[in-house]
Amino acid sequence: MATSFASSLDELSQWRAVLGARLDEYSRFLSEHDVADPSAHESLDALRRRLSGEKLIVAFVAEFSRGKSELINAIFFSDAGRRVLPATPGRTTMCPVELGFELGEEPALALLPIGTRLEGLSLGELRGQPKMWTHLPLDVSSPDKLSSALQEVMRTQWVSIEDAKALGFWDDEHPEDNPPTDDQGRAEVPAWRHAIINYPHPLLKQGLVVLDTPGLNAIGAEPELTLSLLPSAHAMVFILGADTGVTKSDMAIWRDHLGSPAQTSFVVLNKIDALIDPLATPEQVREQIESQRQATARTLDMDAARVFPLSARQALASRIEKNHQGLAESRLPALEAALGAQLLPQRRDILQDLVTDAIARMEAQVNRGLADRRRQMAEQMLELRGLRGKSSAKTRVMIERVDAETAEFEQCTSKLQAMRMVHSRMLKNALVDLTSDRLREEVNEMQKAMNASLLNLGAKKAFLALCGRLRELLEASQVRAGEIREMLNASFGKLNAEFGFSLSVNKAPDLQRFINELSLIQRSYVQYLGLTQALRLSQPKFMEQFRRMLVSKLRVVFENASSEMELWNKMASSQVDSQLRERRRGFRRRREALERIQAASGELEQRIAELEAQDEQLQQLQARCHEMAMRVKEQARADGAPAEAQNSEAGMLYAAQA
Repeated sequence: MATSFASSLDELSQWRAVLGARLDEYSRFLSEHDVADPSAHESLDALRRRLSGEKLIVAFVAEFSRGKSELINAIFFSDAGRRVLPATPGRTTMCPVELGFELGEEPALALLPIGTRLEGLSLGELRGQPKMWTHLPLDVSSPDKLSSALQEVMRTQWVSIEDAKALGFWDDEHPEDNPPTDDQGRAEVPAWRHAIINYPHPLLKQGLVVLDTPGLNAIGAEPELTLSLLPSAHAMVFILGADTGVTKSDMAIWRDHLGSPAQTSFVVLNKIDALIDPLATPEQVREQIESQRQATARTLDMDAARVFPLSARQALASRIEKNHQGLAESRLPALEAALGAQLLPQRRDILQDLVTDAIARMEAQVNRGLADRRRQMAEQMLELRGLRGKSSAKTRVMIERVDAETAEFEQCTSKLQAMRMVHSRMLKNALVDLTSDRLREEVNEMQKAMNASLLNLGAKKAFLALCGRLRELLEASQVRAGEIREMLNASFGKLNAEFGFSLSVNKAPDLQRFINELSLIQRSYVQYLGLTQALRLSQPKFMEQFRRMLVSKLRVVFENASSEMELWNKMASSQVDSQLRERRRGFRRRREALERIQAASGELEQRIAELEAQDEQLQQLQARCHEMAMRVKEQARADGAPAEAQNSEAGMLYAAQA
């Protein structure tokens, strides 16, 4: 692969590995010194899982015979010394293929039979049912065996026209898109609905996922591609033929499935080698390629800088032969450079913001806890210093005062209980609209509205109404989160004033990003719900699949929003528990110290010295916590991975991944 994209992804992976090691170090330190509560560690654990499990999804979309598989071979498999994915003339990859790597799983090809479409289950649901898939092991040490095994994605089968209609491959209204038939009147359809390749390529190990999507007919027949997989891709590479330009079917794919301004899209004009004319000068050929590039950009209404003329076949051959001149002439490095320069920084910025925000909240919580400990210690030292030269009777009085303060402090428990009851009730009200049951009710309401219209022609209107209601639910939960924060602020203020707590409330969770995710789903589905799909939705099996898929997609948004709300509230509650526990521990220590001083006169100075030493340790601990938090934030904001990563724990982790 060209150095630009490979090195950019390489750097991103190393940055994630070093940042993950910094987070591990910070979390261990907080745990060892007992300066963070369980909810804080839960938040850090979730952040580390997000960082290590981050996937970068690039989707390759094209009609048949555009050279898509050859392009994927040139980018990812040239080190095998031959074609790995089938790339012969005509229809090759017959089903959508996901190419990635899952640690701990053997290299394998997982295939989902096409007949599962008739059962109405979505791909998301079937992913968790291994028995529904056919699994073929892959011998990655043998390019020939690997290539032979992957030929399976080309397999087709012959079915009756009725079965082809039920499977979604036959449409009497659009005969030009229907699959070939044989002399018995049967239609040729893919044998598989979906394929997943687990392949230990260095870039795939770093979290890259390639989605290979075949043809308009396949996209239309599998709604989950349009409504879930393609919208979840971080970049879309749309491949056209340089010799044909934008055909009618190409335009249908772009208009109906890909032309969203929210996506990072790149267009490839493949097969520029077909434009080479022995009767034309090289300059004339370059002008023709540039003219085709500009015309394609105008047709698709996009920036010409995102249109890349290239020859995937020449690039693959040049890489296998290590022909640097031929690779440059293929123009593939320009596409790879654009992917590296435009796609990867976006992912890094998102992760950077997540980490810096989380660490800032964590540091504020740690500082509050340590400051509260130091304040209690300062009060105790002031109290003990006041005993210098006093009689044991004075010490007895001090013990009685500690007992009185303890008893007075314990009165806070009833107020804490009342606050917890109010908090629990408000949280329950905030979460009730984010439950799976409420979501299912709203989707069922949409389905009723669709069924009430002739041939589901009101599908788009019913879906837009659903999105409006769901948006209102998220906005209402956001308002309730603000009300919870106001209640906690007022309650914490009173508790701090009356009982000496140092409680504070973090900023309420921002549910706007979940509203934005809902908007993305809405844009994808509205594109899909045209007249053709409305007619398909009149079929019960297709409607059931559509409903299951929609619920599955929306459930992820609502469950994540609910989890964020719950975690925020848990951190507020655990802060109360932590400070309550620490204050009780402080009273107990004060009493024990006074009892020792009363029993032995020499204990007073010793105890004062112990407290001074402990205060010094807390100051050092606070400084060390700040230093480690800054190390995490500095790594998150770093322009490049630090050199020390080469021989650090993080560097070794990265090397193991690669």
